[in-house]
Amino acid sequence: MSSVLVLADDFTGAMDTGQGFATRGSSVRVVVADPDAPRSLEARPDVLAVDLDSRDLDPAAAASAVSAWLERDPVPEVVYKKIDSTLRGNVAAEVDAALAATERELAIVAPAFPGTGRVTVNGRHLVDGRPLEDADYGTDSDLRALFAGSEYDVVGLSLETVLEGADAVASALADRGRDGPEIVVCDAIHDRHLEAIADGARRCEREVLYVGSGGLASAVSVPNSSRSLPEPTREGTDALGIVGSVNDRTLEQFGAVPDDWLVELDPAAAVADPEAAGREAATALAEARRTCDRVVLTGATSRDDVRRARTAAADRGGDPGSRVARALGVAAAEATADAPPAGLLLTGGAIARAVLEERSARTIELTGEAVVDGVPEGVIGDGPAAGTPIVTKAGGFGDRRSIVNCLNFLASSHESE
Repeated sequence: MSSVLVLADDFTGAMDTGQGFATRGSSVRVVVADPDAPRSLEARPDVLAVDLDSRDLDPAAAASAVSAWLERDPVPEVVYKKIDSTLRGNVAAEVDAALAATERELAIVAPAFPGTGRVTVNGRHLVDGRPLEDADYGTDSDLRALFAGSEYDVVGLSLETVLEGADAVASALADRGRDGPEIVVCDAIHDRHLEAIADGARRCEREVLYVGSGGLASAVSVPNSSRSLPEPTREGTDALGIVGSVNDRTLEQFGAVPDDWLVELDPAAAVADPEAAGREAATALAEARRTCDRVVLTGATSRDDVRRARTAAADRGGDPGSRVARALGVAAAEATADAPPAGLLLTGGAIARAVLEERSARTIELTGEAVVDGVPEGVIGDGPAAGTPIVTKAGGFGDRRSIVNCLNFLASSHESE
């Protein structure tokens, strides 16, 4: 059994949270959850990070996904419920389910991820200094309001207490949870604050469920950790990016991508017939890869592309995002089946999952390396693409040159061998 279990609501979140453990020397495997897969996994790593793909489910279904996984095997010493760093999805429902299933006394909730501009002050969560409701994420920055529907009591851990260090945090937590499980929402604006929270939680002599994004993971201890580096197999020479996120930050990042690197999938055609659109894009992608050592396939480089996909979906019914993701997955699989790349960049959790599913890949072994905070490197662990290095990036992460930097990272890793 792994020492740490991470339950994530999407794939890129499982990756960047797993990276918090991998960078400190623990072996980390990221798994795409499959209800039809065998219940046991051989050769357990120190940390098992599971993508439950639950962010867009209804709250009851998301809670059930959390409970079902925790009921599969004995619960490990450390359980980490990964939540979105902008608080999207079914945060309260999933935390409630994890608390009930693990029978822990406290849920220590610290969603701050300072390296990516996410901090929590006075119980409010900010991105690049702006409350979530002002940053177009469609979520409320007030953590207490987020858990208003929880069946458990919610209390705060102030920045003033956190600044006093781990002993002060442990003292504040020591008497909590004695009369029933509680949710403790924590302020943090720096990595050392997350370290104080994690260390204090470890010392407080309460049974703890950790809840956070990629930031807190970097501070949570792994019992009996051992290092086991995966071995990449770089058969190709080019770096290939599959970018499906339509987050404004990702769309801005296309401004730094040279035109000759880009292959654009027709979003309206993808909504109408994902398979056909994917095969057509695969032809264009294969051609681009013959002439360029850095190529990006995407279904949207602007808000106009997003609107076209939504209009096409409105005419036909259905979800445009899942159909575009399917087309991108088909294109990536067909274009790489006989010509593996030196490395893959996958941006957007749904797109990453779609590409991996098309290549029959369920596991990623993290290397402990990263382009920057929140953008980790791994190696595909199974299926026909086993050994291929990948880098994953959430849509809202990074600066203007992030896509370019990720492709350069993958290409330079190949060139240095």
